[in-house]
Amino acid sequence: MSDPYQILSLTRPRPGVAQVTMSRPAVFNAFDEQMIAELDTVFTQLAADDSVRVVVLAGEGRHFSAGADLQWMQRASTASREWNLEDARRFAGMLARIAACPKPTVARVQGAALGGGVGLACACDIAIAADNASFSVSEAKFGILPAVIGPYVTNAVGKRQALRLALTTTRIAAAEALAIGLVQQVTTLDALNVTVDATVKELLAGGPNAQREIKTLFAQLDVGPITPEARELTAQTISRVRGTDEAREGFAAFLGKRPANWIPQ
Repeated sequence: MSDPYQILSLTRPRPGVAQVTMSRPAVFNAFDEQMIAELDTVFTQLAADDSVRVVVLAGEGRHFSAGADLQWMQRASTASREWNLEDARRFAGMLARIAACPKPTVARVQGAALGGGVGLACACDIAIAADNASFSVSEAKFGILPAVIGPYVTNAVGKRQALRLALTTTRIAAAEALAIGLVQQVTTLDALNVTVDATVKELLAGGPNAQREIKTLFAQLDVGPITPEARELTAQTISRVRGTDEAREGFAAFLGKRPANWIPQ
């Protein structure tokens, strides 16, 4: 079967792990209609692949992603309202596909992450950045706004920080991105692969059904008062999951001082 991906590469660096690499280094991995379609397709494929436990999203070359391809945006500026709506829906659907992936997702960020590139990092569960990384929610510079990525940026850093980033388009360094929660870890560029691998190893130690349940549950929890509905949801969830085969194996492995059967050997 031929490779369906022209501007992405899909590799399996170790058992249980898939790495999706955006491969347009000449334009700093800026994305257009084709990359959006390929990202949507590959995350659909990986979500259904039981051999995949963790997905890493990376960018080839010096930069993670410069966001939207400016030629794509220029085409959009002269297109009809109907074309723009369908195009924006495809972009929104792709980000939702990444965010809803039932497997843990890790963004590996080096160099620039601009506009939609910030959105990609925020749509992943975990973002790890090299110390040369920089981030800018840059859309307002071009007379547009970060609409589709807005919910993901807001969820990552909170509304006030998201507003500041979007209104000023300021470019922040990796250390500030860490401080405001845009990324969860910063390391040197030379150590980026090792750091990502260490996180992947931690993720592989967790039960895949437990991780799927975590993502489903946390997506339903709001920050703020813990309502009776939230309490009931959490009680219903843990009571159900405690009785699964995976839970029984997890406790047996711990008490037997052996690796659980879901950990790749």
